This record gives sequence, structure tokens and C-alpha cells, in this order.
Amino acid sequence: MTVAEQQPLLQAHPADLEDGVKHTEVILDFDPNGDSENPKEWPVVFKWGIVLLLACMAFTVTFTCISVVPVANTIVEDLNNGHSSSSASALLVTIWELGEAAGPLLIAPLSEIFGRYPVVNGCNILFILATVLAALSQSTTLFIAARVLTGLSVASNVLNPAIIGDMFECEHRGSAMSLIMLAPLIGGAVGPAISGAIAQTLGWRQVLFIAAGLAVLCEVLFLICFRETYKMTLLRRKVARLQRNNGGNHYHAGSNHDSSVKLWHSITRPFSVLFSSGVLLALSLFGSVAFSFFYVLSTTLPGILQDVYGFTPALTGLAFVDFSVGSFLAVFLCNFSLDRIYVKLRDADKAVGLPEYRLPMSIIGAFTLPLSVTAYGWIAQLQLPISLLLLSVALLGFTLLLSFIPLSAYVVDAFGLYSASAMTGVIVIRCLMGTFLPLATGPLAEHLGYGWGFTCLGALSLFLAPIPIFVFRYGEKWRQQSEFTRDL
Repeated sequence: MTVAEQQPLLQAHPADLEDGVKHTEVILDFDPNGDSENPKEWPVVFKWGIVLLLACMAFTVTFTCISVVPVANTIVEDLNNGHSSSSASALLVTIWELGEAAGPLLIAPLSEIFGRYPVVNGCNILFILATVLAALSQSTTLFIAARVLTGLSVASNVLNPAIIGDMFECEHRGSAMSLIMLAPLIGGAVGPAISGAIAQTLGWRQVLFIAAGLAVLCEVLFLICFRETYKMTLLRRKVARLQRNNGGNHYHAGSNHDSSVKLWHSITRPFSVLFSSGVLLALSLFGSVAFSFFYVLSTTLPGILQDVYGFTPALTGLAFVDFSVGSFLAVFLCNFSLDRIYVKLRDADKAVGLPEYRLPMSIIGAFTLPLSVTAYGWIAQLQLPISLLLLSVALLGFTLLLSFIPLSAYVVDAFGLYSASAMTGVIVIRCLMGTFLPLATGPLAEHLGYGWGFTCLGALSLFLAPIPIFVFRYGEKWRQQSEFTRDL
């Protein structure tokens, strides 16, 4: 039996050899009758083990990011010889996002050239080193630079959804996507609570050393347990193995991607994907404003709790648990409903599944998020009972995640092999918005008060709320205008 008969044949065509002899060039894909190298056919337990591993690193990343929130003023005062600065404190929190905006521009394309495994591990090691640098910083400038570097090296935000897309079929991605969001929420709840307590006893540097230790443990597990999931990397390895075993250079992986792709082209691909797709651009704008409210909350809640309600740093950290409680509810709701809604709409449409079927939950979140943002501002403005403020914080977490989780699932479904680059475009816009929108919140609250200031932010969110409706209704035709989503 020939090699062409042994391997799944996607396409065969004659090619000229140097001696003029014709032969059949074989383009390979995973065997549709069963292939142990196909991540979608790995044992279910193993795939969910990888999801758990990804979740552990996502927890650590969020823990490291959010742990400085309730102690930002303390860090600034410690590094500036007792002098405080509200703008520097806000920058300590949001500058992380600026690093996250730049990092995916390399992380995503490198993962599409060299595979997920080397890129994930390289980023994790850089993240550990940058976290240690932040813990050892002796100036605000060095601390901010270290925070940028840690944000730059975060691979989980852009690669976790893509890795899930590598391993799971469309009808099973919703549950995995929801659960991968759960770990950062736990980190967001535990991080401020732990950092607030430790800062009052051992100091803020110990918090970062704890985060670095968690990252080291995760990286050891990645080196031992994680396997390559990216289809084209696996097929290129298969081609190389066939060429070694059978001779000749007439085997190719079934894609336009190959190892000779220039890095510059890969770096610019996220922008090509983003700006060639009106759907992605619109959803990125919507998602970036929605997600930036987390950082708006992170930079304003400590001041409100400590100045208005007299909370200590430890109690301030515990208050962030309410945001995570609301987020947990959104994750569980999405975990229960995303795949069910997708399957129901698919079966009603003659078994044709569309990425747009991921968006109904996002539509609900889009119109409830402005209400929660506005309520949070007016409760703080009127100094209503603390229970109402904490309830509004939980509601903000619920509506934010309800808006954002279906968006990530949509991008993975719609962009397939280009999902990492597409997620990079989403993350870049989100991170830029998350860096600068919170910086505008202080002046808004100062000139208009928390009530009217957050009413303006709620109005911005309400203005963008119809975007998921338009994408759900017209997205299938809209996607045909982009080469990256055409005829899916």
C-alpha cells in the first residue's frame, strides 16, 4: 500500500520533479476515521486535565494582577518615601493591561508558527521572572516596568480559548470556555483578600513572592503534563516524520501555514484579521468597554470603601469577593446554557451550526450591564447602606461576564485556525480600553460625582449594547466579507 493510500488525502495534484517525472503530491490532514494525534480525539479525561491546568495558570495570573489592587496606595507610599499619588496608584493597577495589549501580538502568531507548547512555557517562565522583579523593586518606575513585563508575558488570555478550540468540538466548547473563566474569578476573589491581610502583617512584597511560587508550580506541571494541541504544528511534525521514513519532499500539511511564514507577517496577522472583519471589530469594541468596567471597579472601590465606609485594607480585599460571587453565577449560567442554546438553535436550523448561536446570553448581558454600572455609581454617591453597594458590585460581576464569555466562544467558533490571532485583536482593544478608561474615571467622579460620572459610563455601555443583536441577526452574511471567516 502506498503512502497516499495509507494517509487521509485532502487533495492530490501532479507536481514536476527536476527530472521531469510526474508524481502525486499528498496533502495531509488527520485521519477522519480516527487519529490518536488529533487533539479532538484525545481521551476526555486528559482533555479536561489540560483545561484544569490552563485554569490553574489563569488563576495565578489573575491573583498576581489583582492582588495589588487593595494595597496600591501602600505600594506607592512605600516606594516614594511616604508620598501618595492617586494617579500612580491607578497606573499600578491598569498598566498591566498595557503589557497585555502588546504581548499577544507576539504570543498568538508565535503559537501559530511554533505551536502552543513552546510559547506557553516560554511565557510562563518570563512571567515568573517579571513577578520576582516586581517583588524586589525599590522604585515606582521599576515596579511599573515589571508590571508591564508581567502583562506582556501573559499567554493564558489569548491562548486558552484557542487551545480549547484545538481540543473540543463546537457543541462542547461552551462548557470548557465557561469553566476556564472560573479560575480567574477565584483568583480575583482570593487575591485581594489575601493581599490585604498580608500587607497589614508581612508586607506587600510577600504577596508577589507567593504569586511567583504559584507560577513556578504551574510551570512545572505544564512542562510535565501539557501536550501540543495546534493542528498545523502537529501536521507539520507528521509531514516531517513521513519525509524521514519514506524519503522525498512531496508531503504537505493541508493549510496555507508552513514553517517558512515570516514572523513579521504573523505579527501583523491579528491586525489583518481584526480590521478585515467588521464583525470582530464591532464585538471587540463592545467587549473592551464591558471588560474595562472591571478595572474601573478595581480602581474606584478601594477608595469608596476606605474613604466613605471606613474599611481597612483587609476588609477592602474581602469586598472583592462579592464581584467574584456575581461572576461565578454568570459562569455557571453560561456553563449550563451556552451549549444547550447552541444545539437548540442548530437543530432548529436543519442541523446547521453557526457561531452566532453563541450570542443570546451576551445580548442579555449587554442590556443589564449599563444598569449595574449606573447603580454602583449612585449607591456610592448617596452613601447608601454598604449591603447595597456590595450587591451592586456582585451584579456588575454577573452582567460583565454574561456579556463577555459568549463573545470568546463566538470568536473561537468563527475564526477556527485563526482564533488565536482573532482573540489577540480582541485582547489588544480590550487591554487598551482597560488601561485608559479607568484613568478617566477619577476626573469624571471628581467633576460630576460618582452618580453622574458612572451614569456617563453606563450610557456609553448602553450605546454599544445593540452590537450583539446586530451580529446575531446579520453576522452570517457580515462574516462573508472577511477571508478569515468566509464560508464557515
